[in-house]
Amino acid sequence: MNKSGTRVKKIAIQGGYGAFHELAANAYFENENIEIVPRNTFKDLFKALKSGQVDYGITAIENSIAGSILPNYTLLLESHLKIVGEIYLRIRQNLVALPGQTISDIVEVHSHPMAFLQCQQFFDDYPHLRLIDSADTALSAKEISEKNLKGVAAISSSEAAAKYNLEVIADGIETNRMNYTRFLILEGINGNAPETQYVNKASLTFALAHKIGCLSKVLSILSYYEINLAKVQSMPIIGKDWEYQFYVDVEIDNYYFYKQAIEAIRPFTQDLQVLGEYTKGKTITE
Repeated sequence: MNKSGTRVKKIAIQGGYGAFHELAANAYFENENIEIVPRNTFKDLFKALKSGQVDYGITAIENSIAGSILPNYTLLLESHLKIVGEIYLRIRQNLVALPGQTISDIVEVHSHPMAFLQCQQFFDDYPHLRLIDSADTALSAKEISEKNLKGVAAISSSEAAAKYNLEVIADGIETNRMNYTRFLILEGINGNAPETQYVNKASLTFALAHKIGCLSKVLSILSYYEINLAKVQSMPIIGKDWEYQFYVDVEIDNYYFYKQAIEAIRPFTQDLQVLGEYTKGKTITE
C-alpha cells in the first residue's frame, strides 16, 4: 500500500531502469500506482510472473523493423499466462557515451541485438565500430556509467542516458522513423485485472491437425466469420519434423461471430488456446 492506501501494482520489465520496457509500462499503466521491477532477461521476467513476485509483466513481442522476437512466443506458450493488453511504443534510439566524448572517440558499442537490427543503416557508415551484444539497452548504458568506460557507447533511450549521466552523441539513429515495438501486458498469478469492457482483439495459438489443407481451411473459416487477421506467426515444433505452432492475432468486430469461429476451426487444429482477449492497444508516439 502507498500513503493513500491504494495497493501498488508491481510491474516486471526486461532490462534496467530507463529501458523502453519501462517507458511502455508507464504509458500503459498511466495514472496508476505502480512499482517497476527490473529483470535482466525475458526468462527471468516470466519466472517473476509465475512465482507471484509481481502482479503484471510487460514484454516486447515484435518490432516494425526487426520483426518478431521469436523466443518470447515460446516463453508465452510455456508460461500459460494470460495476455490482458498491449501497447505500441515509438522507439527512438540514441548513441550514448560518457560526457565529453564524440563518435570519433568510440571504438565499440554495446546493446541488445534487436537495437542493432533497428540501427543497421547508421552503423554501415561507421564500419570501424565493434558491435557487442548485451542483455539490454539501458543496462548497457548503466554499465558504461558505473565502470566509467571510455571509448564505449551504448544504444539507449534518452531517458536512460539522463538517468545514468551519459550524453547523447548521435540521436535518432534508428534506420526508419516508423520504428515501433509492440509490447504485451501479461497477468501474473497474483494479478487481478478487471474484465475487459471492450474486447476487439485476441491472441490464439494452435498446431494443425494431421489433415490435408488444414491451414487453408482455418483461414477460410476465419474469413467467413469476418475475423480480420492482424498477424500470423509460425514456429517449428521442436522434435516434430515439419510441424508448426501458429500464433494468430485477430481483430474482433462481432464477439459472437468470433466465438463461433473459434469452435469452427477447432476440428482442424490441435491444442487450440486463447492466449488472451483484450482491447487493441494505443500507440505512443512521444
